[in-house]
Amino acid sequence: MWVLMSSSEVHTKHKWPDTTINTGYLLLLVAGVAVLFLGNIALGSVSIPIGDIINILFRGESDNAAWVKIIENIRIPRAFTAILAGSALSVGGLLMQTLFRNPLAGPSVLGITAGASLGVAIVMLTAGTITSIFAIQQLGSLGSWMIIVAASIGSAAVLLLILLISMRIRDSVTLLIIGLMIGNMTIALVSIWQYFSNPEQIRDYLIWTFGSLGGVTSGQLWLLTPVVVVGSFIAFGLSKNLNGMLLGENYARSMGLSVQRSRIWIILSTSLLAGGVTAFCGPIGFVGVAVPHLTRSLLNTNEHRILIPATFLMGAMLMLACDIVAQVPGSSTTLPISAVTSMVGSPVVIWVIIKRKNLQASFS
Repeated sequence: MWVLMSSSEVHTKHKWPDTTINTGYLLLLVAGVAVLFLGNIALGSVSIPIGDIINILFRGESDNAAWVKIIENIRIPRAFTAILAGSALSVGGLLMQTLFRNPLAGPSVLGITAGASLGVAIVMLTAGTITSIFAIQQLGSLGSWMIIVAASIGSAAVLLLILLISMRIRDSVTLLIIGLMIGNMTIALVSIWQYFSNPEQIRDYLIWTFGSLGGVTSGQLWLLTPVVVVGSFIAFGLSKNLNGMLLGENYARSMGLSVQRSRIWIILSTSLLAGGVTAFCGPIGFVGVAVPHLTRSLLNTNEHRILIPATFLMGAMLMLACDIVAQVPGSSTTLPISAVTSMVGSPVVIWVIIKRKNLQASFS
């Protein structure tokens, strides 16, 4: 027979503070984001003095017109894209880990990223069609609006399917397995399509799968920003629901929460966050898995009113740092951002596992 835990037992077990969000810690994270933002803008293949960078940021002027164009048209959009991508994927990962109470869950666990990949594959791997030529050759494979629309439609299609299934399936673990199977089927379709495609088309598609922060223009940021903001606000509004679901669905229902409705809102928020970033930046792995664990370890709490904003800022910091590494300061080479996030994220998760010894304890 299931017994309801007292509020003191819940507080002790999951370390949920009675006070409001630790503003001092959040301000420290905000300062870290600001420092890395300036560092991201300052470093690159073209060396620009920090004084000129500050003048361009706050006054919009400099003695060198080329530097103004580099900062305003390339580096600032890239840095803002890193902030949005890192924060969105991190918050999405936190939502998935709480929903499924699984430390390995991430934004791509529902097959949303795979759906975006399928949409892009349909455009890029369609041999000899006008859409493929127009999307890749005329607009560029990374900056094409057609690629963004295709990825968005692919993500939305998988989202709709998952939402329909979630209305009939009440068990989160079963929903997790179904999401993984949908993702595997989508990846299999893309693999078959690649097998029958030309090498040039496969090359363009593989470049997209590496992920990129530099392909998002200032105009596209005006679309990506509200998507991430809306998804993040939905996530923060679900803080109480997430706290309850972390203790189990029975406990959540005893608190008067609708588990099925909460699950739908969590999936919708994650889809906006992960789907939007994948559509504009391509698939970027490991951030959504690593950052929530790092944030939990540093804050030592499972209170989502603290975890969500802290994870948002921590994800932005990590992505800015990874982008600095990816640009190889002083060189014209830019490494694939997804490869860099995996190299940075894997040691982070290993460190957290060694320190905490039992990640599953945070979800039980």
